[in-house]
Amino acid sequence: MRASAPVYFDPQREIWNVFRYSDVKRVLSDFHVFSSKFGEPGSETPITNSMISADPPLHTRLRSIVSKAFTPNSVAKLEPRITGIANQLLDEAVPRGAMDVIGDFAEPLPVTVIAELLGIPVEDRRKFKEWSDSTVGVTNTGYGQTSRRDTQHELAEYFSEVLRDRGSNPGNDLISSIVTSKVDTQRLTHEEALGFCLLLLVAGNETTTNLIGNAIRILTEKNGEQTLSRLRRDPSLIPSAVEEVLRYESPVQSMFRITVVDTELGDKKISAGQTVLSWIGSANRDESVFPSPDDFNVERKPNPHIAFGHGIHMCLGASLARLEAKVALTTLIGRFDQLQRQNPDQTPEPIKNIIIHGVRHLPIVFSSKR
Repeated sequence: MRASAPVYFDPQREIWNVFRYSDVKRVLSDFHVFSSKFGEPGSETPITNSMISADPPLHTRLRSIVSKAFTPNSVAKLEPRITGIANQLLDEAVPRGAMDVIGDFAEPLPVTVIAELLGIPVEDRRKFKEWSDSTVGVTNTGYGQTSRRDTQHELAEYFSEVLRDRGSNPGNDLISSIVTSKVDTQRLTHEEALGFCLLLLVAGNETTTNLIGNAIRILTEKNGEQTLSRLRRDPSLIPSAVEEVLRYESPVQSMFRITVVDTELGDKKISAGQTVLSWIGSANRDESVFPSPDDFNVERKPNPHIAFGHGIHMCLGASLARLEAKVALTTLIGRFDQLQRQNPDQTPEPIKNIIIHGVRHLPIVFSSKR
């Protein structure tokens, strides 16, 4: 599609699809033309009231409320705690000599981190993961049997109670920051605060779960054994390996926008009010930007991938996701020898979702160094 139809209109779904790196970057960053604000008045849900569905200047003001918690310096301070969580999860797997990398490690690590940042009780974290999965449509069981709107309603009820409590008894967590902060001298509305909480929950774990899962999947494939050995010998390559996973198997494959004015992209004319789907996964394999794009290269430099988006909506938690993935790989590789697939001839079941990219389960076997 990059070669033959880089900007393609799907008449069945009435959506423009964009595949080339330069065009995808423009769609993601030019908010004057490609807006993030979807939906008609009266059709809002809590998450559509969050900054992910806002354009400047509102987006800028909303983002400033929690941005301090996700600066590189703030995130770096979390590394000891993240390492502790990772080791605790692996401790539980050691006696078995096997685990599902997704369910036993890649899922609980980021959801525990974001829950602690939000100030959520330990006993509610499993429920949070199920709610999060259902919200983005990546589960077929449990809460996934209800509609996304029903799930958001359950989450709204839960967070409403928490928001009321933090309004009266604020602490040092993100929810307290959300409920006590002001935008243009005014506190957020209840709906805006709810949207913030839902967005941080979902964005705080789905992408990182699949980033970690995709990394282990690549390293345990037959052609990944050599790369895994290199990382064992030289752990300093792990941050670069994380960047290459983000490019090679982007956890977020696509992102929607809507045009607010008539525009042209490539040689196509797109009318105002039309939906545009920017394919991040395709952009990150664009031959004009990445030499040998279908090769996994842990020493790729430069690596200007756009796995976290581009422009004002670039993922706020990118530094946190990178750190969690680095800690996950460092801990896993450092503690376990002979990391292998439990069923090497079986293809892992993919998540069937147009945006989220990963697998549901990834059983591995290992021998422990300690």
